[in-house]
Amino acid sequence: MNTKQKELLQKTLDRIIDYIENLEDDKGVIKYKTPAELNEKFNLNSKIENDYNAINDDIKNYLTYSVRTGNKQFFNQLYAGFNFPAFLAEIIAVLTNTSMYTYEVAPVATLMELELIEKMCSFTGFLNGEGTFVTGGSNSNYMAMLCARNKKTENAKMDGLYSCKKLTAFVSEQSHYSFDKAANLIGIGVNNVIKVKSDVQGKIIPEELEKEIKQSIKRNENPFFMAATTGTTLLGAYDPIPEMHEIAKKYNLWLHADGSWGGSVILSKKHKHLLSGLNLADSFAWNPHKLMNIPLIASALLFKEKGTMWKNFSSHNTDYIFHDYDNADFDLGPKSMQCGKRVDSFKLWLSWKFYGNRGYEKRINKLFELADYFEKKVAENPKLELLAPRQSLNVCFRYKPSKSNININSFNLKLRNNVMQEGKSLINYGFLNKNVAIRFVIANPEVNKPDIDILLNNILNEAKKIDI
Repeated sequence: MNTKQKELLQKTLDRIIDYIENLEDDKGVIKYKTPAELNEKFNLNSKIENDYNAINDDIKNYLTYSVRTGNKQFFNQLYAGFNFPAFLAEIIAVLTNTSMYTYEVAPVATLMELELIEKMCSFTGFLNGEGTFVTGGSNSNYMAMLCARNKKTENAKMDGLYSCKKLTAFVSEQSHYSFDKAANLIGIGVNNVIKVKSDVQGKIIPEELEKEIKQSIKRNENPFFMAATTGTTLLGAYDPIPEMHEIAKKYNLWLHADGSWGGSVILSKKHKHLLSGLNLADSFAWNPHKLMNIPLIASALLFKEKGTMWKNFSSHNTDYIFHDYDNADFDLGPKSMQCGKRVDSFKLWLSWKFYGNRGYEKRINKLFELADYFEKKVAENPKLELLAPRQSLNVCFRYKPSKSNININSFNLKLRNNVMQEGKSLINYGFLNKNVAIRFVIANPEVNKPDIDILLNNILNEAKKIDI
C-alpha cells in the first residue's frame, strides 16, 4: 500500500466513523436530488482515471446523498437500522474475500455457516434439516419451487419438462412477486402460478386453495407447489400453515413457507404463534437482513429433509474445483445453486453472538410494541384512517383531506412523495383494495416512541400544507 492509498484509507475511515456517529443528526434520511442533479454532483460520465482525489470525492458524495437507512426516520423498506457487530463482520468478509464453495478456501466461514444453519433449523423444528445462505428471499422462493418441481417430475432435472403435464403452483394473492419470477425461471410459466383469494386480514383462504387445486386437476394439470406467506409485504399477514399442510398432504404438493419478511418472529416466544405449524413445511425462507437487523444480504433457505440440496443442486464435471480429499464432506459448493458465494453468514454469526437468543427476542418484542403504539396513534387521530387491522409489524393508513371533493388517492400519493422529498422521514405506500395505503413498517430496534411521534408529526405537518 503506497502513501496515497494510506491517506485515502485514513480519510475514508474518518468519514465512516463520522457517518456512524451522526446517523441521527439533523441531516435527516436523505438529501433528495433528481437523477439529473445527482449525475451532475457525481460527474458520472467522467473519464478520469488513477485519480485518488476523484475517489475521495465520490466517497464523500456517496455518503452524503445516499439514503441513510440506519437513521431512525427510515421506515420505507422491510429492513432498517445499523448493526455494529455485523458491520465489522462485513468489513472482515470483504477484506479476506473468500468464496464459499470449498472448505479449502473458506474453512472458518464454512464451519460458521453449518453451525448457523443447524441453529436456525432448531428454531423452525426441522430436526433432520439442512440449508444454505442465498442471495435473497426471491432466490429462496425460486430454489424451493425448483425442488418441488423436481420432486413432482422425477426426470425434470436431467430431461426438462418436455414430456410433463402442465405444472401449477398456488400462492396467496398477497404473496411476493418473486413466485412469478420463479415460475419463469423453472420453466412452468408465469400464468401457471395461481393466485388464491385472501380474507380481509390478508391471509390465504384454505377453502379457496383447495378449490383451485381441484379445478387444476380437472383441467388435467399437475399441481405441485404451494406457498404460505409468513408476513406479507403490505399487511404483514401470516397464512395458516397447519390448514395448508393438510391440503398439501392430501394432494401431494410441496409446502413452502416464505418468511422473508416475518420469519424472524420465530425468535420471540410471545409472537412465534404466528408461525404455528412451521415444522410441517418442506422449506422455509428466512431473511436475517430484515428483522434481525443484519446488513444486506443475509438470507437463508432451510429444508426439512437432509439431502434435498445435493439431490437438486449438484452438478457433473466439477472435478476442477471439487476434489476427493479428507474434508470434501464439508464443501458447500456441490449443494449450492451458486459457484462463487460470498461470506454472508459471518455478519449473522457476530450479531447473534453479541445479542444472543434472549437479546433478539427482546428486540423483536419491542418492534411489536412500537407497531401497536403507532396503530393506536393513528386510530386516535381524526385526520388519519386505518385501512386494515394490524396483523404484526405493518400498519396501513391514510390521511383524510378536509374537502370531500378531493381525490383521496391523489392526495395521499402527493403527501407521501412530499414527505420523501423533504427528506426528514421516509415511509412507503402500496395499494389496498385500490386505495392508496401509506405503509408503516418497523424493523429498526433502536427506534423509540419519540421517533414515531416525529414521523407522525412530519406526515401531519406536510398534510396540512397540502390540505390548505
